[in-house]
Amino acid sequence: MLVQGAPTGSPSRCGALFAAVGSLRSAGRSGHGAANRAVHAGRSSVRLRCLLVVVCVLSAVWAVVAQSAEAAELLFRRPTPAPVLDPFRLPDGKYGAGNRGIEYDTGELDRIVAAARGTVVFAGPVAGSLFVTVNHGDGLESTYGFVGHILVREGQEVADGDLVALSDGPFHFTVRLHGEYVDPEPLFGSRRVVVRLVPHPVQGRRF
Repeated sequence: MLVQGAPTGSPSRCGALFAAVGSLRSAGRSGHGAANRAVHAGRSSVRLRCLLVVVCVLSAVWAVVAQSAEAAELLFRRPTPAPVLDPFRLPDGKYGAGNRGIEYDTGELDRIVAAARGTVVFAGPVAGSLFVTVNHGDGLESTYGFVGHILVREGQEVADGDLVALSDGPFHFTVRLHGEYVDPEPLFGSRRVVVRLVPHPVQGRRF
């Protein structure tokens, strides 16, 4: 029996309508899940980039700290136990009297050792006298002059205390920082470099 005013086939149409609504809800849920996954992936990518930046910054900081620690380990020692014959004295003007290093009262065939680790950059005669220069890095060099016998060669790596020469009487020890002669005395046994600059350095000389 049909009720007047009720459309024929209503149950089928309602089922289709419910099915369509269900499909839309499923699609909505799927789209929402995909959006959530995209947002999560984006956040993970941002976190990963931030982590990489932090790692790079920490690596750079660690490199600086390691380099500073290495520089702090540079410990100067006296090149000989012989007494000082003439200490470092600032020159009295450009051509005045003075001593740009320390002269030691060594005897014949006394040991002369490297004051600190470094690389030999010069080993040979200058104006008839023998000199050895060691580069310690960061613009710091030490020179052992008027020695009797050279026991190292250019390019050789030396550690502090390594034998570099033998004396043939008093020898002269100098230290330069970026080409400026400085007083070696404050460097001995100290990890903190305290220097006194000579106002008129000699240009073009390796000793």
